[in-house]
Amino acid sequence: MSFQSSEIMAKLDIILEEYEKELKTIQTGRANPTIVESLVIDYFGVTTPINQAANVVSTDARTIVISPWNKDSLIDIEKAINESELGITPINDGEVIRLSFPSLTEESRKEMVKLVGQKTEATRIKIRKLREKIRDEIQKMEKEGGISEDDKFREENELQKIIDKYNKEVDILHDKKESDLMSV
Repeated sequence: MSFQSSEIMAKLDIILEEYEKELKTIQTGRANPTIVESLVIDYFGVTTPINQAANVVSTDARTIVISPWNKDSLIDIEKAINESELGITPINDGEVIRLSFPSLTEESRKEMVKLVGQKTEATRIKIRKLREKIRDEIQKMEKEGGISEDDKFREENELQKIIDKYNKEVDILHDKKESDLMSV
């Protein structure tokens, strides 16, 4: 095999990880500590994810409590949340930060489902572009005499199997997120 399936899978893994991170930032109306995982603060001069500078817990279905290990970082955490796309106003009581998630209306749930669909389509486009780039390389190798026509078809089939596997994973993540959004 002239193309390295492990290299392709590594690139696809990165695309899938980015997609999962994007999905985590979309509110489902339930408090989930992973929603703040991607937020970072300046913690003693080091860019640090909030969950590595504080204890982040969900106290109930609508509330996340962030208890920083150093109270001086409360302001930085509050700033990071305010500057994020979460759309939640943090409540800083001097000891902890509380995030209260309102119940999503049917209309806002449908808007979130549309957003999930947009992010899903953007991910599928990234996967398609990678597949086309690799297919072009395979066809170029065949034209230059580097591989036979049979090898070209074999490699294109192998490539498609890998792509199909990752597209199925995207579908699973999409369906799970959509289900989470639409469940009341």
